[in-house]
Amino acid sequence: MTRMIVLLAAASFLMVSTPCPAQANSDVAQENAQLRQRVDKLEKQVEELKTAVEPAPSQVKSKAQTPAPQAPLSPAPSEPEKKPLWSNLDIQLYGYIKGDAAYDTSRVNTGNYMLWVNSEATNDDDDEFNVTANETRLGVAIAGPKAPDMETSGKVEFDFFGSGAEENKAKIQMRHAYLQLFWPQSRFAILAGQTWDVISPLTPSTLNYTVLWDAGNIGYRRPQIRLTKDFLLADKTILQLQGAAVRTIGTNLAVGTSTSETGEDAGFPTLQGRVGLTFPWCPAGPTQAGISGHVGHEEFDLDTTGRNTDVDTWSLNLDLMQPITQKVLFKGELFTGRDLSTYFGGVGQGITMTTGAGGVLINAKEIAAHGGWFAFTLGPWEKWTFNAGAGLDDVDADDVNQGDRTLNRAVFGNVLYALNKHVNVGFELSHWRTDYRGPWDADDVRAQTSLIYKF
Repeated sequence: MTRMIVLLAAASFLMVSTPCPAQANSDVAQENAQLRQRVDKLEKQVEELKTAVEPAPSQVKSKAQTPAPQAPLSPAPSEPEKKPLWSNLDIQLYGYIKGDAAYDTSRVNTGNYMLWVNSEATNDDDDEFNVTANETRLGVAIAGPKAPDMETSGKVEFDFFGSGAEENKAKIQMRHAYLQLFWPQSRFAILAGQTWDVISPLTPSTLNYTVLWDAGNIGYRRPQIRLTKDFLLADKTILQLQGAAVRTIGTNLAVGTSTSETGEDAGFPTLQGRVGLTFPWCPAGPTQAGISGHVGHEEFDLDTTGRNTDVDTWSLNLDLMQPITQKVLFKGELFTGRDLSTYFGGVGQGITMTTGAGGVLINAKEIAAHGGWFAFTLGPWEKWTFNAGAGLDDVDADDVNQGDRTLNRAVFGNVLYALNKHVNVGFELSHWRTDYRGPWDADDVRAQTSLIYKF
C-alpha cells in the first residue's frame, strides 16, 4: 500500500513537471535530484500516517489479554449462539394465488366448494353466485441433507378452505405435512405425515376445487406411515408396491356423557395398498396403470351399556394414465366399496344409522357405492390448454333412507389461457345432476372463471 501511494505521488508529480526537450543535461540532473528528495519526503509522511492510525503490536496484545470488568460474584453472560435466518437445507417456496367466481342455476353444496346439487323439494331452480380466494395455496418443499446412500425431503402445504369460517375470514387448512426418507440404490422410501391416500392417486384437471369428489373420484389426504418399493423389471418397465397404515377418520358420537370417535375407537389403523406398473406401450409416452384398495373399520358405541358394533370400510380401485399423442393425455379411475364418505365416495354418505327412543343409536350399516371418472387434457397449443371429462358416483338405494342421495354425476369442460409464464385465466362450464330416494332430483349448470398467479 505504501509503495502504491509513493508511485501515485511520483506519477502525479511527473505529469505536471515533465521537462522540455530543449533543456540542458545539467538541468535534467538537478530536477532528478529534486524529485528524489520529494519521493523520500512522501515516504516519510506515509510512515507517520500509518503510525498515527494503527496501534503498536504491544498495545493490541494488551487489550486482548485484559478481561472486561465484571460485577463481583456475577459472571458476564455469554454471547448467545446466532443461528442463520435461513436453514442450510434446500427450501423452495411454491404455490399460487387463485380468485374464483362461479354462477350456479340451482342451489349446490357447498357454494364455491361444489360437491352435489341440493334437493329441489323446497328450493326449485334457486340460483346462486359465489366469489372466493380460498383455494389460494402456499407450500414449502424441503430437500436435504443428502448422504451418499440416503436422500431426505419433506413438504408443508396449506390452503384456506378450513371449515367453520365466514367467506371473508377464511381459515387455514393443512393439506400436506410429511417427511420422506429415500434410498436410491434400493429404490425404497419411507414417508411419515399427512399426504394423499395411496389408493386412487389420479385427479382430473378442473377449475372447481373438488376435482369430481363425490362424483366418481375417491381419495383424499390423511395422516399415514407409507412404504414404497420400486422394481426395475426391464428397460423402462417399473413395478411399484405401496402400503400404508393410515388414520381412520370416523364420526364423533355422543354416548351418554362421553364422546366417542369411531375411527380411533376401532383401536387399529386402516390399511391401504397399491400395485402400479409403468411400461412402454404407446409411442407418445409411458402407460401407468394400478390396482389399489383399502380395508378398515369403525367402532360404534350403541348405548351406555357398553354395546358396540363394527362397521367395515373398504374399496377396490383401478387407475390408468396414458398419453395418446404428444398433445393428448387420458386419465381415469374406477372404484367400488362401502363406507366411503371420508374418501369422497357414496355422494358424501358412508353410514346409515338407526336411532331409537331418546335418540339412542341402535344400529349402523355401511352404504355401498361404485363409480368412476375419466378426463382428457389437450395441449398446450401455444398459450391454450383444454380439459374435458365426466364422473359418476352411484349409491345402492337400498342402503339409504328416504330423501338421501342415490346418484351424482357431472360433465365438465374448461379452457386455460396463459397470459404469461406465471398467470393463467380460465373458464369452466359443467353440468351436474343429483338423484334422491324420492321425487326430489336436482340438476345444475355451473359457469366458473378463475384467475391464477403461480409462483
